[in-house]
Amino acid sequence: MKSKLIQTAITFAVISLGFVPTAYSERVSNSSQLAQQVAQLRAEGPRGLETFLNTYRDSLNNPSPEMREALDALCQQRDCYASKLYWYTDLAQAKAAAIATGKPILSLRLLGRLDQDLSCANSRFFRVALYPNAEIAQFLRDRYILHWESVRDVPKVTVDFGDGRKLERTLTGNSIHYILDSSGRPIDAIPGLYGPKAFWRQLAEGEQVVKNYTQRPGAERENFLRDYHRQRLAAIQSQWAADLAKLGIQNPPRLLGMPADNSEPPSAAIAGTIAVSKARVEGPMLSNVSPATINRAALREITDEATWQRIAQLYASDAKLDSNSIALIGAKRFANGNAENLQRVVSNFESAIALDTVRNEYMLHSQIHQWFIEGNETINNVSALNEKVYAELFLTPNSDPWLGLMSTEGYSAIDNDGIRN
Repeated sequence: MKSKLIQTAITFAVISLGFVPTAYSERVSNSSQLAQQVAQLRAEGPRGLETFLNTYRDSLNNPSPEMREALDALCQQRDCYASKLYWYTDLAQAKAAAIATGKPILSLRLLGRLDQDLSCANSRFFRVALYPNAEIAQFLRDRYILHWESVRDVPKVTVDFGDGRKLERTLTGNSIHYILDSSGRPIDAIPGLYGPKAFWRQLAEGEQVVKNYTQRPGAERENFLRDYHRQRLAAIQSQWAADLAKLGIQNPPRLLGMPADNSEPPSAAIAGTIAVSKARVEGPMLSNVSPATINRAALREITDEATWQRIAQLYASDAKLDSNSIALIGAKRFANGNAENLQRVVSNFESAIALDTVRNEYMLHSQIHQWFIEGNETINNVSALNEKVYAELFLTPNSDPWLGLMSTEGYSAIDNDGIRN
C-alpha cells in the first residue's frame, strides 16, 4: 500500500511539471532534469527564482512534494513555496548583489540550516510567521538582499516511545537578523522573533538608516550610526516607562538576569527562557533532558511572566498573523485536514509572538543599541558581533560545545554521562 501511494505521488508530481509519465525511467529522467534546471537557475540569483516561478506558475498553486523540494533547493529555504524568497548562502555573493542593486543585506544567523525542517525553533517560526507574510515577503523581495549562515548545528533529540511512535525536536539555539550595508558592515540587528508588524517596522527603518549611513562621507558615518543607536535606545527606554505607567507598575522587573554562578556556562534551560515561543516548544523536553542544570531562582529573576504578559497585550496587534501564515500553519500542523483546533493553535502562537516581541526589543535590542553607542570594534564585523550576541545575549557561547545541555556537577547514572561518539 505504501509503495502504491509513493508511486501515485511521483506520478502526480511528474504530471504537474507537464511531463508525460510513460515509464518509470522517464520519470526519473524528468526528475533529474528538474534538479539540473534548479541548479542552473540557482546560479542566476533572484532572477532565476523568478524564471522558475513563471515557468511553473500553475503547478505551484498546489505544489507536489517534488515541486516543493525543487523550490526549497532553489531558494535555500524550507517551505519556500509559501514565501518565494531567494536566499544567498555566501556572504561575498550577497555583498556583490547588494552593490549591484543598491540594496542593504538582511543576514540571518541561526543554528542548523534554513533549508531543513529541523533548524532551530526561532528560524522555523520565521519561516511560518514572517517570511510567508504577504507584506513582509514583498518588502524583502523589493528592498533587501537576503542571506543566511549557520552558526553551528542545532542539537536534536528523538524520543522513542517504544511502540513505533517517535517524537523529533530541536533543543536550544536562537536566531538573529543583521541589517548590513553593501560592504557587510553591521548597521543594526533584530534579535529573535518579532511579530509581523513589528518586524516590518524594523526592516523599513533599517533600510532607511542604511541609506542615510551610506550617503554620508566616511568620516561622518560612525558618528551618525552612534547617534542613531543613542536615539533608538532613548526611545526604547521612554516606551518602557510609558508601558509601565499604562499598567500602573511601580517596580519594574529585571530585564535580563544571569545565573549567579558564572563559573559554569549558562544552562540550556536558562538560555531557553530568553525566547518565549521557543521555550514553550523546548521547555518540557529541556526539563527532562537536563534537570540538574535548572536554577529555579535564576529563572524567577529573569522572568516575571505575569508582568510580561500584561506588557505583551499592549502590542497584540503587532503579532497578528496574515492568511498566508495561517494557511501554512494549517498545512504543517493539520496535514490530515482535521483543522478544528487551528484557531486555538494560531491564537496561542500569536500570544507567544507578542511576548517575544516586547522581550526581545526591551531586553536584547536595547543591549545591541548600547554596543553600537559604545563603538567597540566588535560591532564593525558581523562575525565578531555575532560571537558576542550568541555568548552574551543568547547565552549559547561557542566556547561551550554542549550548548548548556551538560553540567559538570550533575549526575545522570548513565555510562559516560550519556555521551556517545
